Amino acid sequence: MREFVDGAEAIARGAIAAGCTFFAGYPISPATPILLHMVRELPKVGGVAIQAEDEISAMGFCIGAAMAGAKVMTATSGPGISLSSEHIGLAIMGEVPMVIVDCQRLGPATGGATTVAQGDIQFVRWGTSGGYPIIALCPTGVADCFSLTIEAFNLAERFRVPVFLLADKEVVATAEVVEEDVFRPIPVVPRRYASPHIPFIPYHVEQLADVPPMSPIGGPHILRFTSSTHDEWGYLTKDPEKVDRLNRHLAAKVEAHADEIGMVATDLQRGASTLILSYGVTARSAREAVKLAREEGIKVSLAIVHTLWPVPVRALRRALQEIRRVVVAELNLGLYRREIERIAGGCEVVGVHRVDGELITPQEILKVGGIL
Repeated sequence: MREFVDGAEAIARGAIAAGCTFFAGYPISPATPILLHMVRELPKVGGVAIQAEDEISAMGFCIGAAMAGAKVMTATSGPGISLSSEHIGLAIMGEVPMVIVDCQRLGPATGGATTVAQGDIQFVRWGTSGGYPIIALCPTGVADCFSLTIEAFNLAERFRVPVFLLADKEVVATAEVVEEDVFRPIPVVPRRYASPHIPFIPYHVEQLADVPPMSPIGGPHILRFTSSTHDEWGYLTKDPEKVDRLNRHLAAKVEAHADEIGMVATDLQRGASTLILSYGVTARSAREAVKLAREEGIKVSLAIVHTLWPVPVRALRRALQEIRRVVVAELNLGLYRREIERIAGGCEVVGVHRVDGELITPQEILKVGGIL
């Protein structure tokens, strides 16, 4: 059986399949369809969906619900991420598992509310104080919207972090005919709770890269939750050793697992000296550009990045072996290209960019990239 589904519905279905029981959001293009799906569908499985008074409240509701035991998600766009910066920092500091869907649109400010872009790539990484690492996944179509939403929940639970699903307007709004097995069950990571029968230290870890178990607010343990620098009991502290250990832990629990978090889909051709690299909706044009080039007898390889943060360095360097030129196609002025330049060694890195609200075509990738 086949279905005609858009990305917004696929994200909502993925969230419910992952065990999401709480959603809060505020209407904003192009994320509003996700809110509408969750308001309609989540109560059917015993969950709660709320339209908040603004994006700040939506993020706060999600943080509170997550700490009380729910699996949570919110969805917004660039302006909503701007408003939510402080709450994102709170989620990092409090080690709150949550999924944040950013349906990117053309900025800055209000920008093009119904116009496609990929301009939040660096923004979500550096959009709150401190500079601590986050996880961000990027779907290219309906199938990815479903599977990567579940993966986002799984990573949020494993590492107790906010995980971004960096979609874009076209991926969210475009409907596709998909096979029924696109929505097949995917293993879900359950929340890891501390035993009620042993002493509980809320933020204690043996090694910096470890992740402490949770205990829900209102549950069997006393839990202190704060946005301030704290010790392992949750008490505010200025002790340099304790401050250092906390902050190194917040970084290490993500960075130490970067290779296993990283997802890069590759189609490598033996003897190719050019690699086309992209993500999101632009990856669909990149895939077609590779097909057209090969039809002309030109050897070219392809890499589609599904984990934008942390940068999947090991997987990308494998794809870059024997490559002399990397063509990076993205709907911004080179936000991810700079990450590729950092790890590309002696490769020439060529950017193919648009910020006029139109999609990059396969022909543009081939022409600007110097392939055809």
